[in-house]
Amino acid sequence: MKIALLGYGKMGKMIEQIALSRRHEIVLKIDKDNINELTAENLQKADVAIEFSTPSTVLNNIELCFSAGVPIVVGTTGWHNEMEKIKEQCEFNKASLIYGTNFSVGVNIFFHVNKMLARIMNNYPYYEVQVEEIHHTQKLDSPSGTAITIAEGIIDNLESKQNWKNVLVGDDHPNTEVTPANEVLIESLRIESVPGTHTVIYDSEVDTIEFKHTAHNRNGFALGAVLAAEWIQDKKGFHSIEEMFDFNK
Repeated sequence: MKIALLGYGKMGKMIEQIALSRRHEIVLKIDKDNINELTAENLQKADVAIEFSTPSTVLNNIELCFSAGVPIVVGTTGWHNEMEKIKEQCEFNKASLIYGTNFSVGVNIFFHVNKMLARIMNNYPYYEVQVEEIHHTQKLDSPSGTAITIAEGIIDNLESKQNWKNVLVGDDHPNTEVTPANEVLIESLRIESVPGTHTVIYDSEVDTIEFKHTAHNRNGFALGAVLAAEWIQDKKGFHSIEEMFDFNK
């Protein structure tokens, strides 16, 4: 495939390496220093675009890909409150988009098992659940999109929970808030050089069950994004990363 990279930071560079190793070609690389090169004409040189930019630029990048008729993989988070609008635009333009809060194969297995575990825990209401996420200090959003997906997976499957709330904690910011019984607490920590650790904790008076995913580096995220680009290339419509993984076989 010929790939356009929209966002050429650490993740974009890693995606480039993996794409080249899989014999793809990078025909366009956009970052803040050459934003003027992001045109429909340049995008049309690519078979697919992979978008890892910022919450402030992602919507414009998506809409430009729709106009250019180029399928797009969206890994940027922080725009999901606009999802219905983007879905309508995608369908109107007969465009192609796949999005995910996390493209790692391991994390998507984690998402699936998290839902199964939440269904099981309906039978054991004396356990209280919360989510903890740890990321590097450069991460702009809180909570992480991955943590939100985990919490939503719990809410959709655990009858006692209807919403989630986020608290950013640290040595100078201990969590002193009380979480309502119908909410899932997401505690966010920011620690230098941590690629991403997510833990689901079920706690009772007698024991604690912890279910954890630890990323050793960003390679898994980058590989998943390239796999998504390969998957979306011949498809139309608005897709989520879950559709790429068929765990029901």
